[in-house]
Amino acid sequence: MEIISAEYLKSSANYTQCPAPEKPEYAFIGRSNVGKSSLLNMLCNKRALAKTSSAPGKTQLINHFIINAPASIKKNSFFWYLVDLPGYGYAKVSQRQRKSWSKMIEDYILKRPNLGNLFVLIDSRHEPQNIDIEFINQLGEWQIPFSIVFTKADKNKPGATARNVELFINELKKEWEEIPEYFITSAVDKNGRSEMLSFIHTLNEEFKRLK
Repeated sequence: MEIISAEYLKSSANYTQCPAPEKPEYAFIGRSNVGKSSLLNMLCNKRALAKTSSAPGKTQLINHFIINAPASIKKNSFFWYLVDLPGYGYAKVSQRQRKSWSKMIEDYILKRPNLGNLFVLIDSRHEPQNIDIEFINQLGEWQIPFSIVFTKADKNKPGATARNVELFINELKKEWEEIPEYFITSAVDKNGRSEMLSFIHTLNEEFKRLK
């Protein structure tokens, strides 16, 4: 699958303000400064689609982008939503603001009926972090469909990326009988792009079949 166009649509302070749930959507979330905006720009092949920043907590709302990509080999257009969610974990904001973000994210994840998959971003430069493991385990309890995206692979030596991914997967195996789909990506080298877009294409086709 290749993306034809990607445009910002709207920002919402809670899930009730989001666009009508008539199209499949795929949301992206991770700890602050995990490289989420860079990944989204790489996936859509549009450098300034999502705003990047070195400061944690840049994304503060539920940001929807409308994506047009061929639905099948017939090249018919098919529109879906890409969603940029606020990061979890550390950000230089008040405790009250962090609680507000947490409530907004939880409501969105649990109550958005057309959420086809949640992509959880993990910084491949680091060994497993408790906050990421806890968030993933919570998704399991909620029975939310999700995948894992290891980011910033270009910032590591190949051996370091492989080691940290293996450590993370082994940590998940302590609680999970089946490991969810995962991708190793680089916004610089565009590694993982085709695999992720192919995965989304499969989910889009399933959405059409069930609709």
